[in-house]
Amino acid sequence: MPSANPPDLIAVLQAAAAGGVLTFARFMEICLYHPSLGYYRRDRIRIGHAQGADFFTAASSGPVFGEIVAAACVSLLAGRDPGEFEFVEIGAEPAPPGSKTRGVLAGVAHPFRSLRTIGAAEALGDRPPGPGRLEGPCIVFSNELFDAQPFHRFVFRGGAWREMGVGFDGDLPVERELPSATPAPLPPAAAEGYRLDAPLDSVRLLESIASLPWTGLFVAIDYGKSWEELSRDAPGGTARAYYRHAQSNDLLARPGEQDLTCHVCWDWLADSLARHGFGPAQLEFQEAFFLHHASGWLETAITSDSAPFSPVKRSLMQLLHPSHLGQKFQVLHALR
Repeated sequence: MPSANPPDLIAVLQAAAAGGVLTFARFMEICLYHPSLGYYRRDRIRIGHAQGADFFTAASSGPVFGEIVAAACVSLLAGRDPGEFEFVEIGAEPAPPGSKTRGVLAGVAHPFRSLRTIGAAEALGDRPPGPGRLEGPCIVFSNELFDAQPFHRFVFRGGAWREMGVGFDGDLPVERELPSATPAPLPPAAAEGYRLDAPLDSVRLLESIASLPWTGLFVAIDYGKSWEELSRDAPGGTARAYYRHAQSNDLLARPGEQDLTCHVCWDWLADSLARHGFGPAQLEFQEAFFLHHASGWLETAITSDSAPFSPVKRSLMQLLHPSHLGQKFQVLHALR
């Protein structure tokens, strides 16, 4: 059973619905990015082992993750001087307690000209960094940024796609069908009852980032599927909620208190990069990405540490092993 819903956020949602039905994307946008009540707006620790955290990411591995990311980015620059580039992390989590720095490279020695972090509230809630915030040579990096974008939910029923939204039964959010559907590139037909969670806003976010006047390297670590997989091989959709390290299909429980997410569509993101002048985008599992592009750093890190179960080796096991994060996450990267 869901916990008691925050009354202030329920009131905001009901006002936005105005007695009708919200698209799920609008419901999610309010729940995650409301200026004071949204999940990503509140200054709290969401990832890691701390009490009250909700999920793990690669950043939970500590500085090893930042070191291997920096090494891979230098390799992908293909001989260009990394000292020319500003490393910009979009969607950085808040600084941990007792620290004034945040981001994947916090406390990590690196060769880049400068570091800048743009937090989840800035990048996601305000759609995203404005014109002029990214210019010149940059490495634009994100870790689980695009899966946190609002998405639309569709179901194929009675020979047509129907969009599902959120209405209210008193103060309880409930799933409702919308009278009309948001335009989306949906397949012409599907099995009866097939659900498709369409990550349209992730493409809008990338379009706004890629349209800014910067050149260099784009690297996004996330979980996703191809369009064929989303439209043919995921009949229940890919949306889920995370709360206190438990995964749930109850997306309407605990508005503002749980994370909401779905798989990104890699094909859509790669097409967006191509439209904005990037070279061919490459998609690799996280394991392969680091093995291909940070092999020198890995060899040094492993051979210089003789202890079989050292903290560094435990972190690398978490990042690279297929049964941990190695094949759960993928990396999309491209140069412009």
